[in-house]
Order: sequence, then C-alpha cells, then structure tokens
Amino acid sequence: MTPARLETILKEATKKRLLVIGDLMLDEFVWGKVGRISPEAPVPVVEVTGESFYPGGAANVARNLREFSERVSVIGLLGKDASGKQLRDLLGKQQIDTSISVEDERVRTIVKTRIIARQQQVVRVDRERIAPLAPEHVAKVIAAVRKALPEIDAIIFEDYGKGFLGSELVGAIAKEAQAAGKVVAADPNPNHAIDWSYTTVVKPNRGEAFLAAGILPHDSDVPPGEDKDLQRVGAALLQKWKTQLVLITLGEEGMMLFQKDRAPHHIHTRARQVFDVSGAGDTAIALFALALCSSATPLEAADIANHASAVVVGKLGTATVTPEELAASFREDTERA
Repeated sequence: MTPARLETILKEATKKRLLVIGDLMLDEFVWGKVGRISPEAPVPVVEVTGESFYPGGAANVARNLREFSERVSVIGLLGKDASGKQLRDLLGKQQIDTSISVEDERVRTIVKTRIIARQQQVVRVDRERIAPLAPEHVAKVIAAVRKALPEIDAIIFEDYGKGFLGSELVGAIAKEAQAAGKVVAADPNPNHAIDWSYTTVVKPNRGEAFLAAGILPHDSDVPPGEDKDLQRVGAALLQKWKTQLVLITLGEEGMMLFQKDRAPHHIHTRARQVFDVSGAGDTAIALFALALCSSATPLEAADIANHASAVVVGKLGTATVTPEELAASFREDTERA
C-alpha cells in the first residue's frame, strides 16, 4: 500500500463512529529497578521509581481507535470503586464516551498490575472476580446499542473472558448490526464459547485459532504460507463462525488473512524490535475494523493492522499507535523497496 492510499483511508477514518463492547480493565504499571535478591525468599527486590495507569482490555481498543477518530464509545462493566472511577476518568480525559457503560456496586473493577524492571516484566498481579453479566444489564446494553446503531459505523467485541460478553448479548447486537450494514469485528477468547455468527471478521491469535477449530496447538517449522494445519484451521473457522473474514495473528510471523472463496494471504511482520506485546492484539483488531469501515479492502486493512501492531510492540506498557507513527512505518517500507 502506498503512503497516499493510507492517507486517503485515514482521512476517511476521522469521520467514523466506533463502538467497543467488552471487558473493561485498568492497567497499572509499576516501574522500578532490581539491585538485590530478597533475604526472605529467592525473588528480586524491585525498588519502585514510578507508576502509570492506562485503560486496559476493551478500553485499550477504544484508546487505540481514539488516536484516529473523534467519535469513540465503549461499553463494559465498572465497579463503583476507586479503580472504576479512575478508569472512567482516564477515558473521559481522552474523550472516549462511557455514558452507556454499566456500573454495579456488587462488582469490583478489574485491575491488572504489571511490575517492570530493566524493561522486563517481573510479575503480573490480577485483581478480578469473573461473573456473567446480570440479565437486567444485558437487556440495558442491547437496548442502548439498538438506539445508537444508526449513528455507528463499526462495532468491536473484545472478549477477555471476564463475563461481560455472552451469547445473548453478542447475538442480538451482531445480528442487528449486520442487517444494518455495519462492520462487526470480534476478538475472541478460547475459554469462552460464543457464537460469532453475523460478524464481519474474527481475530484470534494462532493458539486461540487452533483451540477454536478443535486442533491441538503446536509449533510449526514451515513458513505460514506453507503451513497446511494453519490453512486448515482458517478454513474451519470461516465455516464454524460463518464470518466473512478470519484474521489470525502470528506474533513475530505477522498475520494470516482468510476470506471466503479466496486463497489465504500471509502478511509478514513489520516489527523491528519487540519490548512489550501488551495490548498488541487490541491494536490489531482496532485498526483492522477502523480501516475496513473506511473503504479499505480486507488486505489493506490487514496491512494497516500489521504495521500498527509492529509499532506498539516497540513500546513499553499498554501502548497505542498514532497516525504519524503509522504513516512513518509505511514510508519506511516504501523507501526500502
């Protein structure tokens, strides 16, 4: 894709309205340095030098979209606690609409704390209580999305398996959105069985894709374009999920795009260096869906998602990519060609 074509797609993207639905989290990063081993146990002692907080989970998908579009909303579950308020405040500062998210005093806002020393993650601490969304909240969310649907260009379901997304909620929204001609994207969780019918694209990673297809994940010593098992998995998921597209992310090997009645297409990674893979999948689904509803072809959307993911893995923390960084990545490719 030429830089000029990218500019055309991104210009159209600024006008789009995107809705993200899924598990909301607060990502906390504790930064420090390690100078000794604890006398209490054979573990490093991290001397804290700073803390950072970012929107995580589905909120990070919304945060990635907000770099490219002014009209981004997110729907998820927040507790009426300090972490929930902090997450809502963070999203508010970025002008991401949370007005139809669900607040429940009975739940605890999910917080993931990553302790980083010497640019490496030492440990992650999760504070969460997984439970299905209450029936009254399911009905409220479906009604709210139905009312907003005429103004929405794309919906992204982000499933971290924490209970917000279920078959009833996804099925009702996806069916109406597809009938209305909207782009419907899903980032699935392998441990959470949801029928992804009526979606435009589903984006699992390699391990998730194999599990969803009922095939034991395994390493491959052949290039993705020659990997018969990977191709079999992609074809099976197109049939199982009855979706138009399946985009399988492959880490350092890039991505593989599967389309009905077309040969699979391998997109090579553009990553130069990898510091942190936190949130790279969020960036991929966000940019793929955004590009797809902004006149990009599936191959162009995959190329954009691949470049965007390559940028964020070169950053520490739950990062996003800016339009300027994305354009620079494409220019570098053009200059090397």
